[in-house]
Amino acid sequence: MSTAEIRKNAQAKMEQSIVAFKNNLSKIRTGRASPQLLDSIQVEYYGQHVPLSQVANVTLIDSRTLSVQPWERDMGAKIEKAIRESDLGLNPANMGELIRVPMPPMSEERRREMTKLVRSEGENAKIAVRNLRRDANDAVKKLVKDKEVSEDEQKRSEADIQKLTDKFIAEVDALVESKEKDVMAV
Repeated sequence: MSTAEIRKNAQAKMEQSIVAFKNNLSKIRTGRASPQLLDSIQVEYYGQHVPLSQVANVTLIDSRTLSVQPWERDMGAKIEKAIRESDLGLNPANMGELIRVPMPPMSEERRREMTKLVRSEGENAKIAVRNLRRDANDAVKKLVKDKEVSEDEQKRSEADIQKLTDKFIAEVDALVESKEKDVMAV
């Protein structure tokens, strides 16, 4: 494996970390409704627990209301129960073939808790990126130890990996800042 391959591999893994971080952020509630908010909810379906998106269509009615339309008529009660029992603090209303999920306004205290959660997720993403940097640098050091590349090449490679790490850390910071603004907006 060459230093270029190590760098390319590290970059791909860092991009995956950012994608996972964005996915985690989409599950954190803001003042507005978002269909991704219900992605983490599991519903019992013929003895199996499956994601809500596999048994119903989740859409946005307006900025504060979600609509959940089950694909099977008898799933309405199970979906309503799963949403109510989730830790999202939502109170769905079953309208027969459609379940309306209004987003209650968040208190100032709840918004502050959400920003702490956003920062925590951001820190976890940064740790993941830094661990990938460490792994890449270790791989380069192993190449030097095995005399496959020179020490000058090691220094260049470590500098490239650091630039890559800085880029992804800055992206995480920007995402955290953007999500905090969303959460704190009334």
